[in-house]
Amino acid sequence: MIFSQIVLVYGTYIVATASPGPSNMAIMATAMRVGRVPALALAAGVITGTLFWAVLAATGMAAVLAAYAQALFVIKIAGGFYLLFLAFRAGQSALRSTVKMVDLEAARPKLSYRALYRQGVIMHICNPKAVLGWITIMSLGLPNDAHAGTLSAIIGGCAVLAVIVFGSYAVLFSTAPMVAIYEQSKRWIEGGLCALFASAGLTLIASNK
Repeated sequence: MIFSQIVLVYGTYIVATASPGPSNMAIMATAMRVGRVPALALAAGVITGTLFWAVLAATGMAAVLAAYAQALFVIKIAGGFYLLFLAFRAGQSALRSTVKMVDLEAARPKLSYRALYRQGVIMHICNPKAVLGWITIMSLGLPNDAHAGTLSAIIGGCAVLAVIVFGSYAVLFSTAPMVAIYEQSKRWIEGGLCALFASAGLTLIASNK
């Protein structure tokens, strides 16, 4: 029974984490724009954010937070405006003139990995779906008669899965073929990211549920 519960939790988490969303798209774009290490820094922030909600869900604080409509409303508004900010940045990038990757390498600014990490943390903490997702995961994996080690297995296993999933996005989309695709289709990719972030942000802000 314990094994089946944990497998169900892991399967649910993989589907939710690997599905394309703002965090995955941001990691993907960062990997293609500026390389693997910056994308991994962003992914580390996203992983930290998801573990933050995991710990709160394990202690019951996430359920308390979700029960208060005003608290969840603040998270939605903050997350919505942050996504609109990311949409603005993607739109700016799409409007810039295309340059060759050789020139881009030479002109590439020094990036703050701390800022990228912070972006990942904020993006995931301000995602109300992450709160509700972890409440669901804990409900699935932690019945009243759950074994003492089940909680550690859930959080530890999901942490490993988060590293694999988000890290894979960073590694895969920083490969030469993906960078070449980005170079050829920069405007379309950045424009698509702008539309995705803007749509997600406006949906959060307009949501009353």
